[in-house]
Amino acid sequence: MSMLINSLEAGRRLAERIPYSIVALVARLAAASVFWRSGQTKVEGFHITDNTFFLFAEEYKVPLLPPDLAAYLTTFAEHIFSVGLIVGLASRLSALGLILMTLVIQVFIYPQGWPEHILWFAALLLILARGPGAISLDHLIWSRAEGAPAPAR
Repeated sequence: MSMLINSLEAGRRLAERIPYSIVALVARLAAASVFWRSGQTKVEGFHITDNTFFLFAEEYKVPLLPPDLAAYLTTFAEHIFSVGLIVGLASRLSALGLILMTLVIQVFIYPQGWPEHILWFAALLLILARGPGAISLDHLIWSRAEGAPAPAR
């Protein structure tokens, strides 16, 4: 029994050595890839496809928003927030935006999709709660801002 406990303890110590910045980077890339690929299905070049407008009118019925506006907002958000997560810029804002989008998808569009949606939600919640990690533009910007001398008065 002692050998098993020692092995488990060694495994725990090894796992705890994984830097948070790596965990956060993987979470950011995982979530961003889902929404980026979704956004890419909605466009051809820099134009939203007719099929996208059709889907928002017929299948992706979002309450309180006209279908055309929902198509524009969703397509824009999927691209902008995904890029934000990938480079780690405005990461918490991007994660919050995609969490809200995930909740709308879950509640109003595909309620049966919860096994996938909860995975997106978990990755995004990690970024929202703990930040993007050291491998991000946010970290670079905030660490420089905190280390900068106070402005002259």
